[in-house]
Amino acid sequence: MEVLVYPDPVLRRGGKTITRFDAELRQLAERMIEAMYEEGGVGLAAPQVGIEQKLLVLNPSGDRKDRSGELVLCNPKLTRKKGREFGEEGCLSFPGIHADVERWIDITVTYQDLDGKEQVMAANSWLARIVQHELDHLDGVFFVDRLTATEKLRVKPQLQELEGRGA
Repeated sequence: MEVLVYPDPVLRRGGKTITRFDAELRQLAERMIEAMYEEGGVGLAAPQVGIEQKLLVLNPSGDRKDRSGELVLCNPKLTRKKGREFGEEGCLSFPGIHADVERWIDITVTYQDLDGKEQVMAANSWLARIVQHELDHLDGVFFVDRLTATEKLRVKPQLQELEGRGA
């Protein structure tokens, strides 16, 4: 399973609502988790691997030996948000680029698990940041879209380099 790199146009398409909760979905989630670990990430959204579904996987530790934090969210929606802070983010689809992004500090997310059952999760700090970053991918939004004008200028040469590679 290959992670798509900017400027691949599939990344902007986002994901569609999941309606089938079956063995195929479970296999996809497991393959995405493995790809996330292979790439050294803490989260991965289905559009990043070319699959237009509202599915994301994450593990805040990023450590395949510590799977206690692994989560699979289907059709997630941000239902409550509070407080804002800047923090550094990177993205597997934007290799080598890191920048400060403003995000909500405390969030509540409703989602479906792999059985299709509705779940509610409260998250803050690092976990909240990961969830919001991956949620953006499901809507075709990139972390670089959320940068301040100063940060956009700072990463512009790196973005242009990726654009040149993809041409």
